[in-house]
This record gives sequence, C-alpha cells and structure tokens, in this order.
Amino acid sequence: MTFGTQADEAASVEMLDTAFDAGITFIDTANMYPNGHDGELAGLTEEIIGRWVTAGNKRDDVILATKFYAPMGPNPWDMGASRKHILRALDESLARLQTDYLDLYQIHFFDTTTPIEETLQTLDDVVRAGKVRYIGCSNYAAWQVAMALGRSASMGLARYESVQPRYNLLFRNVERDIIPMSEHENLSVMVYNPLAGGMLSGKHQQSTGPTDGTRFTWGSAAGRYQERYWNDEKFATVEKLKKVAADAGMTMVQMAMAWVLANPAGLIPIVGASKASQLADSLAAIDTPMDADLKSTLDEMTNHFRVVDAAR
Repeated sequence: MTFGTQADEAASVEMLDTAFDAGITFIDTANMYPNGHDGELAGLTEEIIGRWVTAGNKRDDVILATKFYAPMGPNPWDMGASRKHILRALDESLARLQTDYLDLYQIHFFDTTTPIEETLQTLDDVVRAGKVRYIGCSNYAAWQVAMALGRSASMGLARYESVQPRYNLLFRNVERDIIPMSEHENLSVMVYNPLAGGMLSGKHQQSTGPTDGTRFTWGSAAGRYQERYWNDEKFATVEKLKKVAADAGMTMVQMAMAWVLANPAGLIPIVGASKASQLADSLAAIDTPMDADLKSTLDEMTNHFRVVDAAR
C-alpha cells in the first residue's frame, strides 16, 4: 500500500526485489492503493507491481492477491460488491497487474447494501471462469465471515479461503473470534498492520508528534492511523516493550513480527514497508523463532488490547 506514495516506483521495485530474493513470494495489494490519497492515485500500486512482475517474468513464481470494494470512479456503482462492480473491478485489476488471473481475490470490506448471495455468486463465477483461483475477505467481523461461509456451503459456491484482519501487539481483538473461527474452518489468516503502522518500531515520540513521511502524517491515512494508535495507553505500552526487546537482544520490529509469527494459528503477517532497508528486521524474524517465555511475557503485557476497540 506504500507503493506510489510513500515509496516511488524505484523504491517500490527495490523492496520487491529485496523481498523476492529473500524468498518472499506472496504479494498482497488492493485496487484502491496506494495509501493516503483522495482517489486520484487509485490503481497505481497495482500498476507498479504489474510492471515488476512482467519485467522479471515472475508471474509463475509469485502469488498475486488484490482486493476490491473502495470507490474507483464517480458513480455509485463504482464501488462495493455488486455484480456490476466486481466484474469491472476484476478486469481492471487484471489489466493493471498485467496478468490473466489472480491467485487470491478479496473483498476489502463487508458490503451492507448488496445481498451477500449476489457477491458470492459473482465471485464463484469468476473462479469458474478461471480469472481467480481463490477468494477471501478483509475487515470482516466473525459473524460476517460465518454467514458468508454458510451461504457458500448452502448454495454450492466457492467459499472464502482466507481472512485479512488488523492484528498486532497493540490490537488483539481478533484473538477472541476471528482467529479461533478461522482455525475451526481451516481459513488462512493474513494480518495487516503487524507493526501498528510503525508504532511498534519505537520511532515515534508522543511529545514531538508524528514523524514526517509516515502513515501518521501521510494524506488521508494520517487521521486513521492517529485514531488507531496515537494515545497515552499505546505509547506507555511501547515504552515498556522497548525494554523487553532490549533485554531480549532484538529490535522492536523483529520482536513484534516474531510475536505474530509465533501465534499457534500460523498467522501470515503482511509487511508494509516504505523502503527496502526496513525489511531487514522483518525478514530476520523469520529466522529467529520467538522463545516461548518471551511470547508469554508479551502476551501478558498486552492482554488488555484484546478488548473491543472502536477505531478501525
């Protein structure tokens, strides 16, 4: 989501090359990206990824996932999960990504105005047409996922095979419902914001305000990220986590990422960096499994973030 705003195309390509060379083959994006604009840049991130995949002849070596839902035009039918919008959005994403199929196509948000049967039937149609291999959802409540799975089963349609919720040491709500439900239903759980938009890097200081060039100051994203994480309770927790990381001989980023990877549900963290150098600590977490005692300590320290948080 940083490709095209926080990171220009050259920096984005460098990040893709760095990740790919390290063995990372799953690329998740959305048609509305990059982050932090008011609609004028929608689709740019997919275009950057598409050019990278094509230039390197990498289509058979990567898993491409994108999402739809957000407004992609001025008309009321240019958004949501109606059949009209899904079919157009898919064709446009395929063109930008320079591919004839997607490995995973996800609805970005739950659509309260379109019958879920219409959405699921259309997604089943594009799977059967060979344009999409699997479907998934993002930002769904557990009851919404359960309802969709029930409808798919009763109608004999392709079902959501993955969920994509927000999850990190400062936001653990999904442990209460989404994660156990996904384990029961054998759904893959890909979590975004594993570093809380950079809060868990420890680089922000509450006294001096948000760091320039980050999600906390970038365009339309700034307010959303400040609402999610910029408060006394979260800063106090980050300060305590800094000491734990230092005692463990880990960077904050490595510790936060390793904690997600240590979840017994087998969570997949989605890394949203803005420069290639930021990937090093996240990649290091893969090769440094978290000690069970350290995970237990972190679980206890942040257990109060398992309660309902209204900031989405």
